[in-house]
Amino acid sequence: MSRTEITGLVIGAAIDVHQAIGPGLLESAYQECLCWELGLRGIRFEKQLALPVHYKGLSLDCSYRLDLLVESTLVVELKSVTKIDPVHQAQLLTYMKLGAWPLGLLINFNVRFLKEGIRRLVL
Repeated sequence: MSRTEITGLVIGAAIDVHQAIGPGLLESAYQECLCWELGLRGIRFEKQLALPVHYKGLSLDCSYRLDLLVESTLVVELKSVTKIDPVHQAQLLTYMKLGAWPLGLLINFNVRFLKEGIRRLVL
């Protein structure tokens, strides 16, 4: 499956979740629903994946966790915030760099239409 296909499937699943339960819930609720949708579609993912920080030869467990890693290539960062701030995009880019994953999706469910809350980032 190509990265474009993976991205499309994740966005489709997120849209289904948003249409079913709407904005205003906690991020954790959206994560559980999105995981359910991904499973229904047969998409492999890991949730709350530990992400160590590598610094000058040290591997530091700083308790960073990816919301989702889909098909071992797409980092998905979920939010339920009033608006996406530059720091949210920076956070996702940093996770992508730390794990050497080329592609990321930032999905904010706290919007009227989900397409307004999706950002696709590429390294």
